[in-house]
Amino acid sequence: MTRGPITVALVGNPNAGKSALFNALTGARQKIANYPGVTVERKAGRMTLASGEQVELLDLPGSYSLDPTSPDEAVTRDVVLGHQAGQRKPDALIVVLDANNLEQHLVFAQEVIALGLPTVAALNMVDLATRDGLVLDASGLEAALGVPVVETVAVRRRGLPELAAAVGRTIDAHPDHAPLPSHVDIVERRVSARAMAKAAIISETRKRRLHRGLDKVLLHPWLGPIILFALLFIVFQAVFAWATPFADALEAGVGILSETAMAVIPAGIVRDAITEGVLAGVGSVVVFLPQIVILFFFILVMEATGYMARAAFLMDRLMAAVGLSGRSFIPLLSSFACAIPGIMATRSIADPKDRLTTILIAPLMTCSARLPVYAVIIAAFIPQTTVGLGIGLQGLVLFSLYIAGIVGAMLVALVLRRSVAKGQASGFIMELPRYQWPRMKDIAIGLWQRAWIFLRRAGTIIFMVTVVLWLMLTFPKAGPGEDQIDASFAGTLANGLAVVVEPIGFNRDMALALIPAMAAREVAVSSLATTYAVAAENEDEAAQALGVQLARDWSLPMALSFLAWFVFAPQCLSTIAVAKRETNGWKWPAFMLAYLFALAYIAAGATFWIATAAGL
Repeated sequence: MTRGPITVALVGNPNAGKSALFNALTGARQKIANYPGVTVERKAGRMTLASGEQVELLDLPGSYSLDPTSPDEAVTRDVVLGHQAGQRKPDALIVVLDANNLEQHLVFAQEVIALGLPTVAALNMVDLATRDGLVLDASGLEAALGVPVVETVAVRRRGLPELAAAVGRTIDAHPDHAPLPSHVDIVERRVSARAMAKAAIISETRKRRLHRGLDKVLLHPWLGPIILFALLFIVFQAVFAWATPFADALEAGVGILSETAMAVIPAGIVRDAITEGVLAGVGSVVVFLPQIVILFFFILVMEATGYMARAAFLMDRLMAAVGLSGRSFIPLLSSFACAIPGIMATRSIADPKDRLTTILIAPLMTCSARLPVYAVIIAAFIPQTTVGLGIGLQGLVLFSLYIAGIVGAMLVALVLRRSVAKGQASGFIMELPRYQWPRMKDIAIGLWQRAWIFLRRAGTIIFMVTVVLWLMLTFPKAGPGEDQIDASFAGTLANGLAVVVEPIGFNRDMALALIPAMAAREVAVSSLATTYAVAAENEDEAAQALGVQLARDWSLPMALSFLAWFVFAPQCLSTIAVAKRETNGWKWPAFMLAYLFALAYIAAGATFWIATAAGL
């Protein structure tokens, strides 16, 4: 009896080598279009069975589950279940497994096999597994799964005839589709996948066993987060402990340049612009380059070793509690460098409410631009002492500020997911990279790029804003007995804003620093330095380090209030512009500005009054 056209579908997790297998099986006999109603690519081609019969082969989008969390996964589910308009269920399925990541891929494979369709498993990339010291028992895995398992290396066309033959035999042996079984819990599939993957191992190297042992510790539900926060704590201790000598050297260098300019350039507006504007303002920011470099050194090392992806898994549980998933971790992690790439990285989040929430809380991650603000205040007001076990008090305070931003972001996410961005947390699965030693050349290149970005900002945005601020502080000139800052254009603006921020402990100079800081966070430091340089009554006072001047004029509650403000205050205008572009309008950026300013005001005020009441 002649049977109708046969359709076979390729399914599997992303990165299983599915597309490479599709190309190897179909060659040039393929066509590409879009699935009806969605912009998801549809690839179909002609595959030849061992009998010589040609069948249609569909390359379905990579999926982690038949319970979709993205348009791609929805397409895979609809095609496999026969829900796609104008298309019946496939006659057979080829589920592609990555031999190097077998346990994860077996979770989805079980869900696919349970559908009852004729199925063959392609154990792909076995050459890479062998190279990495892993030898698998395909026949044992076949017995465990209950479907044929064929070893393949798609890029080398190994195992393709055997795979085609297995597909043909499976279709002939199962002419009718079996009914759908009852739902099996995901936890049961994970437990079963772990057992099958372990039983399929014939041999593995000590290195692979070591890596699995590391994952058992680093991904432990309780021990893993403790290790993560301990590592972050060490990072922030190092930011102060390691950077101090280099920062002192840069500060001394800026001081020498200022003294040289004072000695060489005749007194007048040009010398004042260079010493009070450029060197005092921009120089006060550049001295924090060592802290920036050290912070990114640790971040780059964690990324290169493969630990950062594991941190995303650890954070998934915490994020699920506030309505987010581990998918939000990478964009939020990027926001520690700068919120702009962090917000742009949310494009990988399929759920629109999840993505919106991540965009709205990204500015609460403490970006590198805040580090100079934190560093100058902490160095001026927090003593360089230890609190036991060699733990520096300054590093502890810096760590607390970063944690405050994270906790604030999680609380805001909790509120948003129950109000304006109401929704449930979506599942999160991602491939874990192998552990490896970082290449120092790559680390050096990454550090150079971050240092160059920081210096470029100092030489462009910060330079321009500082010069404009110096002009606004210098003109108009004060009359006899009148304070120059109060007489200036900038002073007039600051005095007006000071009325609003005085209840939270801010003085005129602090209020003035808030205005240019909207261009870039670091400008708050250069603003304070320029203000004190212009207000100095003599050269000795002008030559004093910014930290000394702050410690002289501010109280500790004022300093803590200023830090609390910058934990929550909106980031630069560029961040707001990117948020506008990513949300297609001003509604959500305006909402972001409003709630961040409100949070900053409340946090700064609470900090100031609590610290004052405590007698600090």
